[in-house]
Amino acid sequence: MWFFRALSSAIFLLSIILSIPIAFDVGGRECGLAFSLSLFYFYFFYSTIRLATPDHSRIRWAIVQMIGMAQWILLPGLLIWSMNRFAVDSNSSRDWVARTFDVKRAQNATVREWIFGSGGLLEMLTVGTWDKLLRYSTPFFQLAEGFCSLLVIQAAGQITRWLVNRGRSDTWMIGLLVLSASIISSSVYFLWRITKFPEIGNVDATLIGVTITCAVFLCAWGIGSGRGNPVESSLLFAYVVLCIYQIFTDYMPSASEPTPPPAQPDFPPLPPIIMASYSTLVYVLSTLPSAVHSGFTFLYAAFQTITPSVIISLAYRIFVFYAATRIIPAVRESGARALSQEPSLDDSDGAGKILGLLSWFSPSILVAVYTSLLMQHFSTTSAEGNGSEWWTMQGGDAGGNIWRWVNVAATMALYALELYLGKEDVDGSLTGHWKTD
Repeated sequence: MWFFRALSSAIFLLSIILSIPIAFDVGGRECGLAFSLSLFYFYFFYSTIRLATPDHSRIRWAIVQMIGMAQWILLPGLLIWSMNRFAVDSNSSRDWVARTFDVKRAQNATVREWIFGSGGLLEMLTVGTWDKLLRYSTPFFQLAEGFCSLLVIQAAGQITRWLVNRGRSDTWMIGLLVLSASIISSSVYFLWRITKFPEIGNVDATLIGVTITCAVFLCAWGIGSGRGNPVESSLLFAYVVLCIYQIFTDYMPSASEPTPPPAQPDFPPLPPIIMASYSTLVYVLSTLPSAVHSGFTFLYAAFQTITPSVIISLAYRIFVFYAATRIIPAVRESGARALSQEPSLDDSDGAGKILGLLSWFSPSILVAVYTSLLMQHFSTTSAEGNGSEWWTMQGGDAGGNIWRWVNVAATMALYALELYLGKEDVDGSLTGHWKTD
């Protein structure tokens, strides 16, 4: 049962990751917003039904199963509907309020068409409100990522401190020092990669220098004062470098000069039996129906619409948000046992109830977070002039990466406050409940 549940979750996540960028890329900005809003409403309604109905009700089971199976039909249906209804209006630079009250009222003959018609008041209010909500929620998502990352870093520091002090083991100490050195070395490599980017100006270089200096000072302060440890400091330094790297790159490979094709070798690269099997496999794939080839071509084109920066940011945010739902109850009350327990509405702790409620609506939150990341990516590339002018032409904001810088500064300030107010504690709040022999 767990295998099919994991497979269904993976397919759901893949469908969301592929469909929303297709709506933005093919249908335009309003099409992508309308499609993501329809997905948000659908999964919000689905989660509400699951939460409001009794667990052992047969009617609930039938409704949940029916809606769960219908989502595989509704998702492409909503995508086709949004592409059919919303057209790219790149010639208009006004916002949705001006388009609704100035143009649509003159074009539509009746009040019904003005309110409920294509591009009417109801359509603009829903899509426009969703657009504003995602814009204003970008700082919240960014700062929440930094806060949850700091929780994960401190939890890792407490766990590694407990492992070292459990039996005064030198093996754990040496292994964790090697791990910390590897993390710092990798971070320094990517920091060197950042210095090679041509888009970095004098102001950017100054910000990078100040940020890295503050991060190194905080890491040294934490290790020297005993309130931190090498693993915690290395993870903090790695997160700061990750934020800077996300600001200035799209994870695309650097352009290189085309190399001539290699000469045909005298001998095959693999044994004949493997080469024969490979040739047979290629022949079998070539004889597949054209629909299969079209499906693979569609998947390849769909993956081309997704930038690696968005995927990496989404994966990282999902990880830290999910880890925070396990760490917060562990730190507050339950100890390390909460790390293996899902948050629930039945928890006695108020924070556990809130996290349990958020876990019920996680699909809707995922759609909102992913759409916000896509909008932030498009606004950043538009501000930097990297070929996404269509975003600003359709009314999109070109705000740049200022909230990423704010997130880095806030995360380091919060960590500095933790070091200043904290004390050297061998058994932290997370590992204080663990039994040692």
